[in-house]
Amino acid sequence: MSKLRVGVIYGSRSVEHEVSIITALQAMDAMDPTRYEPVPLYITKQGEWLTGPALRKLETYKAGPDAVKSLVKASLPPAPSQGVLSVTQQRGRFLPLSGGLSGASRISIDVAFPCVHGTFGEDGTLQGLFELANLPYVGSGVLASAVGMDKIVMKAVFRASGLPVIDCLPLTRGAWEAGPDAVVDRVESEVGYPAFVKPANLGSSVGISRATDRDSLRSALEVAAQYDTRLLVERGIESAVDINCSVLGHGDDLRASVCEQPVSWEAFLSYEDKYIRGGKSQGMKGASRRIPAPISPGLTSKIQDLAKRAFRAVDAAGVARIDFLLAPNEEVYVNEINTLPGSLSFYLWEATDLPFPRLVERLIEIALARHAAQQKTTYSFDSALLAKTLESSGKGRR
Repeated sequence: MSKLRVGVIYGSRSVEHEVSIITALQAMDAMDPTRYEPVPLYITKQGEWLTGPALRKLETYKAGPDAVKSLVKASLPPAPSQGVLSVTQQRGRFLPLSGGLSGASRISIDVAFPCVHGTFGEDGTLQGLFELANLPYVGSGVLASAVGMDKIVMKAVFRASGLPVIDCLPLTRGAWEAGPDAVVDRVESEVGYPAFVKPANLGSSVGISRATDRDSLRSALEVAAQYDTRLLVERGIESAVDINCSVLGHGDDLRASVCEQPVSWEAFLSYEDKYIRGGKSQGMKGASRRIPAPISPGLTSKIQDLAKRAFRAVDAAGVARIDFLLAPNEEVYVNEINTLPGSLSFYLWEATDLPFPRLVERLIEIALARHAAQQKTTYSFDSALLAKTLESSGKGRR
């Protein structure tokens, strides 16, 4: 049986660039070498696409210019391939290269595995390219990725779906710059303290601050406004704890993982808590956590059900982690959904019953199945509209 070539796309113009590199290397290392051939497709911080075997090594990303010389430029055209031979039984989509790779002018990939965190990857833009190229890809589609990235829209969708969400106030950078005192007054009046201030987009806790008074609120808004044109201020719940749960599947075929309780050093899980403390090269696995979460079976079941409802609400696919806030009175709030690659959540699935290599395999299976189902959809319709329009215009000239 021929191996599937999996194009792993990562890096890109994002403040989460380094996190993305770790995620991609973890995913490629977890792929069964007897079934899959990972093809690293690294996007630099300037937006240039590169590929080459050296990208499988973490040292390459900190090496000098000489290491980069072994890489070749790559691009993924948005047009679907038409009858071009592929080394994988004519199943792949071609990836033209500007240079050579083992003497070839182009290589093929059968499925894309996006590992770009944040902007230009996790937000639906990369997924749109895959759709145009008619290429199977792992994870959620354009809609779920975009909604999962935008906290303001996400909260609105969750609320419309009957899910419990915390009171929040959307703002704009323009309003903040035009009248900071008025914005602070409005937040104090409508939200109060403590409050969490976030950019509407981005992940990994970048740009998120906790405000407890007027001065810290002004600082938090100033920081968040540097990362997005739209901001979100949420009411803080005293003594609340974070509970996370992952969902795997697509459509009605969903399953939920065990729950976890992340342990942070501050009032919320910071970027350092998630990615640096406990293991600089482990990603989210390096963060401190309690698995399973120390909550009752009944509360666990409730959170798992809410996680699947949130997954369906945005039409997610593949794997996603849904984050919750648990108040002292055991009131549960859906905080956000992290679609792939915001969280592969492999540590949650390992604690459930699914080793990381099997999770990767399952994600690829879902991607191929989703793509096959999409091919049954009619995207074009032949009509006599142009002929009738031409005929009408001809009559009008006579």
